Amino acid sequence: MKRLFRKIRKVNGFARFVLIIFSLGYLVGFTFFIKNILDLKGIETLLRYCVIGFFALYLLFYFFVSLKKLLKKKYVFFILTSILTLIFIAAFSISSYAIDMLVDKISNINEKDKIEYTSYLITLNDHTLDDDSILGMIDDETNIEGNILAKKIIAENNLSQEIKEYDSKNSDAFLDMLYDLYSEKIDGLFISNNYVTLYSNEEDFGNIANETSVLYKISGLYVNKDAGIDSNKSLENPFTVLVLGVDSEYDGLNANAAFNGDTLILATFNPKTLTATLLSLPRDIYVPISCRNNNYAKINSSAAYGTSCVIDTIENLTDITIDYYLKINFKGVVDLVEAVGGVTVDVETPNYEYNHGVYCNGKFCEQNSDRQWGSKTIYINPGLQTLNGEQALAYARCRGLYTEGDIARNRHQQEIIMALAKKALQIKSYNHFKKILDAVSNNIATNMSTNQILSSYNIFKDMVSKALKDEDFINIQKTKLEVYNLPVYLPSGNITSALGYYESSLNDIIKALKINLEIEKPEIIKSFSYSLNEEYTSKAIGEGLRTGSSNSVLADFVGKTKEDAEAYCHEKNLDCSFKYVDENSKYFDEELDEDLIATQVPHGNTLMKNVDDVVFYINGKSAKKDSKSVDKDIDDNKQLSDE
Repeated sequence: MKRLFRKIRKVNGFARFVLIIFSLGYLVGFTFFIKNILDLKGIETLLRYCVIGFFALYLLFYFFVSLKKLLKKKYVFFILTSILTLIFIAAFSISSYAIDMLVDKISNINEKDKIEYTSYLITLNDHTLDDDSILGMIDDETNIEGNILAKKIIAENNLSQEIKEYDSKNSDAFLDMLYDLYSEKIDGLFISNNYVTLYSNEEDFGNIANETSVLYKISGLYVNKDAGIDSNKSLENPFTVLVLGVDSEYDGLNANAAFNGDTLILATFNPKTLTATLLSLPRDIYVPISCRNNNYAKINSSAAYGTSCVIDTIENLTDITIDYYLKINFKGVVDLVEAVGGVTVDVETPNYEYNHGVYCNGKFCEQNSDRQWGSKTIYINPGLQTLNGEQALAYARCRGLYTEGDIARNRHQQEIIMALAKKALQIKSYNHFKKILDAVSNNIATNMSTNQILSSYNIFKDMVSKALKDEDFINIQKTKLEVYNLPVYLPSGNITSALGYYESSLNDIIKALKINLEIEKPEIIKSFSYSLNEEYTSKAIGEGLRTGSSNSVLADFVGKTKEDAEAYCHEKNLDCSFKYVDENSKYFDEELDEDLIATQVPHGNTLMKNVDDVVFYINGKSAKKDSKSVDKDIDDNKQLSDE
């Protein structure tokens, strides 16, 4: 070592200074470079270690060989290697910054440990609270927005009104409260700040934003309910992802602990074949909600109770374990589409000319990203074209212009997502990549860890390679869940327009999902018939299969005859009884003629799963009672099913 120092002291002073400074600068830059490159776990592991080894050897080469050349006063070699060393130092700085930025953006996609929750106390417009007012609150003491923050509003504002608690396990408590608010059974209610987004698509609350007012609000930082949903499933093997469309009024995802669940796509992905099978679940299908004692409701209502409730509900429905979820803020679709330079989509010709009373003049028309009509209305000509951010979001949101409604919207959302993914893979420059990464990190949240996301590098590389060659970068298996209208009577006394699904269609799709996951083996088709006289079109998985209705409802016989009801009861093998009532009974309907059914218990449109027997009350004569009549007191204590 002493000999080395003696040699260094013999070198020209300035050259010696440059050698030491450049060597130290290289060492510092190289150290940060090693740290950052090691953070890229799962990405070209062998190559990364080879790069580290090369630059480590170069440092030794630069110092010792340059020192030897300087001792021999060969300055040209030293100058050239010093310039190269300076370039490497700059490269270390730039690459370390880029890698650090990449890892930071990816980390931002992970669910945060704590997020801000906000609760509102709302009333109908022009309503004020007094000492006799009644306020609605859900009874779930673990619900942050509906109960915990609600109690803080009460305490901080010294509210003394009566509190009516709603059962959140056996019904959709928030929806029940809204119905009671509109029917003035309560005067106000505590609800998430996203209530407009959550319930404006319900037919009875389409104008809820203009019909309600916020009296009080409060926010607080709490542990994210979704942060504990983890999975250690390797992305090198087939896995599942639940795509949750968060239709927010805001940019970013911090304000969206509760979301409206209008977009639910269960995707299975096989990284070996680059094949994805997508199941779009319509928001209105009527299914058991896992976090509410498996009571039936529209599937989108599960979103108001958090991601875990949605996941459990869909897992119970499909018998498929969901490994990961991906929340996409559809307001952020505008930024994403703009970042990739637009998306190419074949805009479907609308079936209707009006959308929410707005005349579309043969075009597609929808609200803008801020849900504004008038001069802000988005108009699009049907056909294949490149859509900008506002147009893409409008097309992904709309269902009012198409006879298939939510089914059409689901189809369009899949088209937008796939077109967006394809453009996102066509990276043209670092700035282009950064814009896409910024938009993604601000508008997507997932339970995948940073290391799990980075481990998908090889999949991403294969997809980019195919996309750059203008090949299909992913094989999409299309599915179509066959549904039917299912108007259901609610305990609140209202009828909601839900959808039932055909079990044969769902089972066909579930089988395809499991085959892609390699849980089941595909059946080999040994025969195939084809006629030249028939046009051949490939059907989506599940399409056309319409057997095995998932649900049915009790027919409504109010205003019909006893004979009609008897025939129905015989056909359905129901235990039915008939009772005559006079005008003194609460079950009598003075607007109906004698001998017509005035009331039935349970109410028409009640789910058949909840029906054991049916009692029909028939308008009798008010002036006389015979053996078929019943005294009004016999049944007056019996409550209707909606009480």
